[in-house]
Amino acid sequence: MSLYSLDDVYLYNNGELRHSYNLLGAHRMKYQGEVGVRFMVWAPNALKVNVVGDFNGWESNLNQMDKINDTGVWVTFIEAAKEGDLYKYEIVTENKSFLKADPYAFYSEVRPKTASSIYNLQGYKWKDNKWIENKKTKDQLKQPINIYEVHLGSWRKKEDDTFYTYAEIAEQLIEYVTDMGYTHIEILPLMEFPYDGSWGYQTIGYYSATSRYGEPKLLMELVDKCHQKGIGVILDWVPGHFCKDQNGLYEFDGTNIYGVNHHKQWGTMNFNFEKKEVQNFLMSNALFWLEMFHFDGLRVDGVTSMINLNFGYDNNENHPKNEFGGHQNIHAINFIKRVNENVFREYPDVLMMAEESSAWPLVTGPTYDNGLGFNYKWDMGWMNDTLKYMELDPADRKYNHNLITFSMAYTFSENFVLPLSHDEAVHGKKSLISKMPGDYNEKFANLRLLFAYMILHPGKKLMFMGGEFAQFIEWKYSQGLDWLLLDYEMHVKFKGFVKKINKLYLKENSLWQIDHEIDGFEWIDADNSDQSIFIFRRKATRSFVIGVFNFTPVSYKSFRVGVPKFKSYKVIINTDMNEFGGSTEELQENIIPSKIKYHNQPYSIEIDVPPLSAQFIKIKYNRKKSDKRSSNNNRR
Repeated sequence: MSLYSLDDVYLYNNGELRHSYNLLGAHRMKYQGEVGVRFMVWAPNALKVNVVGDFNGWESNLNQMDKINDTGVWVTFIEAAKEGDLYKYEIVTENKSFLKADPYAFYSEVRPKTASSIYNLQGYKWKDNKWIENKKTKDQLKQPINIYEVHLGSWRKKEDDTFYTYAEIAEQLIEYVTDMGYTHIEILPLMEFPYDGSWGYQTIGYYSATSRYGEPKLLMELVDKCHQKGIGVILDWVPGHFCKDQNGLYEFDGTNIYGVNHHKQWGTMNFNFEKKEVQNFLMSNALFWLEMFHFDGLRVDGVTSMINLNFGYDNNENHPKNEFGGHQNIHAINFIKRVNENVFREYPDVLMMAEESSAWPLVTGPTYDNGLGFNYKWDMGWMNDTLKYMELDPADRKYNHNLITFSMAYTFSENFVLPLSHDEAVHGKKSLISKMPGDYNEKFANLRLLFAYMILHPGKKLMFMGGEFAQFIEWKYSQGLDWLLLDYEMHVKFKGFVKKINKLYLKENSLWQIDHEIDGFEWIDADNSDQSIFIFRRKATRSFVIGVFNFTPVSYKSFRVGVPKFKSYKVIINTDMNEFGGSTEELQENIIPSKIKYHNQPYSIEIDVPPLSAQFIKIKYNRKKSDKRSSNNNRR
């Protein structure tokens, strides 16, 4: 068996080796009759590269690497190296020598230590085949997606303030998410990172699942167990920039082979997408997490900063431009398209979600039509407008009516996710419950109203941990959530409301079957700014749900609502119910329509509308006579 394939090395140099993690890095193998480890690294400007580690006493020059022609790639085989050994690359330049962690390492020392570890990712026995096969039969765009966003290190903390392992988290988190009715977990970045306070967004080891929570196979087990319980798992991925710690990618061979330009806003280094090897490194990384860890998708962080050269620059600064004089980062745009094309070629049923905050067109459009090729985009406009509206004194909401109606002008231009994410619960922005105006009870009423509005609005859903039980303080990465709040009645009731509306979302296909087409939505009343009441209908092929949203603390008796069918109606959820912390005792179960035309509908009904409330209304279907006879027979 040869040590490596020269064809693979050349494919890597040309950005075409989709699974480059099988070539570069540290791999156990048999070579010339001996079992050892092949080390391979890209360092084109180094004069010499040595491998130092546990197997050679960290001594220089004992294991020198050979440069493969003019490829910039170095390789060596070390028989003494074994799984679990720590190692680094010693890079020698004209002026100095220094140590670097392996960019392709599969495992790393627990921070603040920085060595790479030889680790075999093979051998885990997956038990999620049923989940994998079932995904292939579904159109993700027409399925319910309700995401619980989690930072693993602070969802819960042990009593001694240490982290739970991946396995320990799995035992608690999966049961909780299943019980609460979420469909997916989205995990903040787990690629190795040096500083806890970056939350994982300043990566140092792109192929190394962070050792904070244990070894990589425990992360595989977490994903596997989620799948066995019917929960999808999305991983936050950061391909736009990397941290400048000296042991990482920064000035890797004495020059910036991975980066170009300092990121002004985040204190990091932007990736150089002109270089084929850098594109290969990141393209392979996306496939790596999908293949080796069975993640169901990637939420791609900071897409706006990647595609706009002027991101982070003040208006009075000289903005960088591309070769045509524009602000588009052409190389990054082409890279993003290639990543999405390669991902969907191999995994057509995954979720590729862009965090893109500008009005860039066709983010979820196909690449052959000049789109970026994602299948979802976070709707940052909806999030900003909605939270701005909710933070207003209710008396002022009528003057800002467009903050709610505007989203419907563009919501079908992309496939959107509605995010109430971690970014809205930090840095002085206040938690969701703290953003809400009014007294204690009104804050909870407003937040129930917000969540109900999000559930009925077109688009998939995302909520950051802690929001589901109305945590008052901002999220802090260094401590667990305030689970003690569940000793208090209003927080228990609020959590019960979120659970109930989540499960209602799963049950009512009109809330997700036609999410991204105008046929799935109809305004019934978008113009009632004086009362700050919005009414709209969500539709499936054979059913619909009408939402009545009252954004003021004023109640209305016998409020007339236009309806499309001359059928009996019922309220299926009312956010003002006593069980949720409101004051309404019973749902209106048998609402008879009249033939009074209203709201441009042929018929209308009258309902009571509580203050700061949302109600979902649907046709009350009577059981067939045969069903009734069967039920009666069963009682005999």
